[in-house]
Amino acid sequence: MSDPIPSASSAVSGILDILREATLGGHPGQGTAFLDGTRADGSGNHGLLATLDALSAEQASREVLGSTVAAHAAHVAYHLEVIVRWERDGDRGPFDWKGSFEPAQVDAAGWKAARERLRAAYDALVTFARTWEDRPADGEVTGGLSGAVAHVAYHLGAIRQLIKAVP
Repeated sequence: MSDPIPSASSAVSGILDILREATLGGHPGQGTAFLDGTRADGSGNHGLLATLDALSAEQASREVLGSTVAAHAAHVAYHLEVIVRWERDGDRGPFDWKGSFEPAQVDAAGWKAARERLRAAYDALVTFARTWEDRPADGEVTGGLSGAVAHVAYHLGAIRQLIKAVP
């Protein structure tokens, strides 16, 4: 069993712990905040990236109830990118939320690129947020990060529902 996960030392690190769970899954063998537990060997319930990695491009592109998993993945990546642009760069848009659900269909290379983009967007947000860990809590930054948690968790749930209809 791995060492226990240290408790969060700041509001930002606490929020990042939950965002990590939603995106990467729980720490093997440790309790989780809202996902089913990940077993000590790393198997079990996973976050968004592992959920997406289990799908082929064809599965990710299959339309269910007017949407695709690929579209959700593109949208989540865009949202995480926008948070960094908003918080770090002061970019207030306009943002193309409708277009953020494209591409809805992907080939194998496009699906790999979509997952890599999502991972890069998550990593960029975490890197930015870590610069706030030792600062006094800032409502805009913690609000943006809390929004990221809610948004990733929502789309993880939506994707898991879509997957039920994808053979």
